[in-house]
Amino acid sequence: MSQAVIDDLMARQGAVRARLDAFLRLPSVSADPGYAEGMQAARNFLLDWLRKIGLSDVQLLDGGGQAAVFASWEGAPGRPTLLIYGHYDVQPPAPLAAWRTDPFEPVEQDGRLYARGASDVKGSTTIAIEAVAAFLRVTGRCPVNIKFFLEGEEETGSPSLRALIRRHGALLRADAMISADGGRASETIPTINVGARGIAGLEVALRSADKELHSGRYGGAVRNALHEMARLVASLHEADGRIAVSGFLDAIPDLTPRQRADTAAFPLDEAEFCGEVGAVAFGEPGYTLRERLTLRPAIDVNGMWGGYTGAGSKTAIPDEAFAKITMRLVPGQDPERAVALVAEHLTRLCPPGLSLRITPKSGNSPASSLAEGHPLLRAGSVVLERLMGRTPVPVRLGATVPVTALFKELLGIDTLMFGFNLPDEDVHAPNEFFHLESIPLGLRGWAMLLAELSGMSEADFAPFRRAA
Repeated sequence: MSQAVIDDLMARQGAVRARLDAFLRLPSVSADPGYAEGMQAARNFLLDWLRKIGLSDVQLLDGGGQAAVFASWEGAPGRPTLLIYGHYDVQPPAPLAAWRTDPFEPVEQDGRLYARGASDVKGSTTIAIEAVAAFLRVTGRCPVNIKFFLEGEEETGSPSLRALIRRHGALLRADAMISADGGRASETIPTINVGARGIAGLEVALRSADKELHSGRYGGAVRNALHEMARLVASLHEADGRIAVSGFLDAIPDLTPRQRADTAAFPLDEAEFCGEVGAVAFGEPGYTLRERLTLRPAIDVNGMWGGYTGAGSKTAIPDEAFAKITMRLVPGQDPERAVALVAEHLTRLCPPGLSLRITPKSGNSPASSLAEGHPLLRAGSVVLERLMGRTPVPVRLGATVPVTALFKELLGIDTLMFGFNLPDEDVHAPNEFFHLESIPLGLRGWAMLLAELSGMSEADFAPFRRAA
């Protein structure tokens, strides 16, 4: 069944590319209200596209923020229902001066398609839609039941997604989810994603005096807020890179031989990895670079400020200092508990007499995992081996994809990330691009995956679903 669909897709690559180009021309920036027309244009574009390919119940789902686009095809009784996730919003294009081309006019150069959103994630979203469209066009049906959920707030942290899912949970019910977001880890080595780290964060404010103080009159006699903040954030790690927060690592199970073997099968050269960005290697001893990036937690200061930062000098001792801290979490760690442990650590080490205020960030998310033996994992592995000629290596993302944890929490379903973007594509940066060779590869992969899943039933997914 899938070969006729694949043949159709390969013959229609020009039309697929034209559709993607039209999608990329729509400036759907969710972070900036100045792009409201572009966001609306993208929604209208998707609604029209999904109706034309033959999907039903095409509509907008509102959760109080940017609406999501929904559509379905449910003509495969007994077959699983798969929710297909993508997002139509993109990052702001700034700084515009750093772009070599217009960010919203797709340009092909040296096998790359340059445009904002080409990699993240309009390219892979287009591939997913076109694969479903080809099944409907060629065979008159899909091999499985399909529900599209195309979000409009991913690039702003999905602030209304929880409310949206709660409001439309019955409509979104499915056996599992396939995400067009979350791409390949390597151009040459096939990889399949089995999870991602979670995230939690907090902001810290420290006050050491009632006001700024003249450094000539008070220097050497009173505590300096910036000095004390520097000591506090430095205390989060031992000198060798190990996290020093009491209890932070206690809930994490030891790495299994299988986990270590999987990461070793897809190694990273530490010198090359750091050299590409002009950085200096550092991290928890006893673990390889890839293990530190994907299987172990991290605590990072993302910003620290206070005192005078303008031109010239101002000889004053700052009375306040601030810091933003985030944590990347692994399975076994609860985000709220992680925040509490870091807060306890900072509070305990804060010098007497200083005022410390800690504010947890919203939007925390636990690590996500796809269980061994999950039907999506089995099907995806079979497809990638056929597609790439080699058994895929299981990998975890070092980054966080909150939507996967949220859909597990609220709908009880797991997610396979099956995007085709690559790590070098300057996502979120000027001159974002998508490797053009990924388009035919992704079209074949999605058609093969949907066909492979047609050999499964709802019962195959039942052991992995959790009651929402």
